[in-house]
Amino acid sequence: MSDVAKFIHNGKELEFDVNVGTMDEKYVDFSNFRSQSGGIITMDPGYKNTGSCKSAITYLDGEEGVLMYRGYPIEQLAEKSNFEEVMYLLLKGELPTAEQAKKFKSDINEYDVVSEDVTKILNAFPSTAHPMGVLSTLTSSLTAFNPKAVNVKSEEDMYRAAVTLLAKFPVLAAWTLRKMKGLPLNYSDSKLGYVENFYSMMFKQPNKELEMDPIVIDALDKLLILHADHEQNCSTSTVRLVGSAHTGLFASISSGVSALWGPLHGGANQEVVEMLERIQEDGGNVQKWVDKAKDKNDDFRLMGFGHRVYKNFDPRARIIKKAADQILDKLGIQDPALDIAKKLEQAALEDEYFVSRKLYPNVDFYSGIIYKALGIPTEMFTVMFAVGRLPGWISQWIEMRTNNEPIGRPRQIYVGEPKRDYIDLGNR
Repeated sequence: MSDVAKFIHNGKELEFDVNVGTMDEKYVDFSNFRSQSGGIITMDPGYKNTGSCKSAITYLDGEEGVLMYRGYPIEQLAEKSNFEEVMYLLLKGELPTAEQAKKFKSDINEYDVVSEDVTKILNAFPSTAHPMGVLSTLTSSLTAFNPKAVNVKSEEDMYRAAVTLLAKFPVLAAWTLRKMKGLPLNYSDSKLGYVENFYSMMFKQPNKELEMDPIVIDALDKLLILHADHEQNCSTSTVRLVGSAHTGLFASISSGVSALWGPLHGGANQEVVEMLERIQEDGGNVQKWVDKAKDKNDDFRLMGFGHRVYKNFDPRARIIKKAADQILDKLGIQDPALDIAKKLEQAALEDEYFVSRKLYPNVDFYSGIIYKALGIPTEMFTVMFAVGRLPGWISQWIEMRTNNEPIGRPRQIYVGEPKRDYIDLGNR
């Protein structure tokens, strides 16, 4: 007998199949619930208990602290792979052969030139513009420079659109940083790897060679891998929802950038550094702020600790903590804010209040520390996140279009005024 869930209302009994995913995730198929129940809908604010799609890209188990891309544990990918391979894996479903990896890099290099006309849009922004607003606009503008619609029935067309965006997006991100700093724009260098090229476009000065420390490049590579996808989060769901209207890839990804901008999503690592600087400005008394965090009557919350999904230690945090320690040790940076971060980390790992509640440092805590150590402006942190998340967004969009998923259309419960008659202006 198959597993079923029963819904009983006014003496009427309905049965719905309980199915199982690859990793034994159980779900009730409510696809026809509204029609079978006579118009009843389920209420699930934030969709915390609702599966919006079936996906073969990322598996996440928050209870056990598990994250896998296409079946590969994130720990193995971060240790043995690189971001270019992970991009290919997310897009194609398998790790590339040496020949496929070489061609993938060549394909990206073919499309990494951004039209000079895009610089006119960039230059129109005031210096006070937030980088994420700039990046979202520039990403959307790519539609104008690539007006031909993607033929979603053509695997070749879909692949070309994907590598076009993978090639141009880091250029736009780097230009956003250069614009903010008032520096001349750098262009892509096909001789460099993906991460090295991005780093070079951000930091290379016109009057001298750029030294690339392998530890720095490795840390950036790992950060991008760790952020590459994270199942149906806010920005990814936004990309799929916008794309479900058959909106183009560039515009759909632009919507994902905007969603990521929010402080409850991609802006968390920026809030970590702002918190550190706030504690520093207050005199650097870490224990005072730890006590404030433990006081239920105090509004202060430690940023970068705990996670909405991971109920134990964030598996990405274990990986990037090592990279953060290496960078701080290698660069020998003397920064009071980073010293405060180390003390907060120690408190969270040892204080019974945080340990019992499993409020461990998460990936946002350590990524914020690394970006600050590398001299990346705080406002750029979410842009860095977006560069990492890009292959995940693209893969999710392609999967959604390939599966020909229906247009997203959530329901609502109306709680406004009941029907009433119009009153003429003179009688109101």
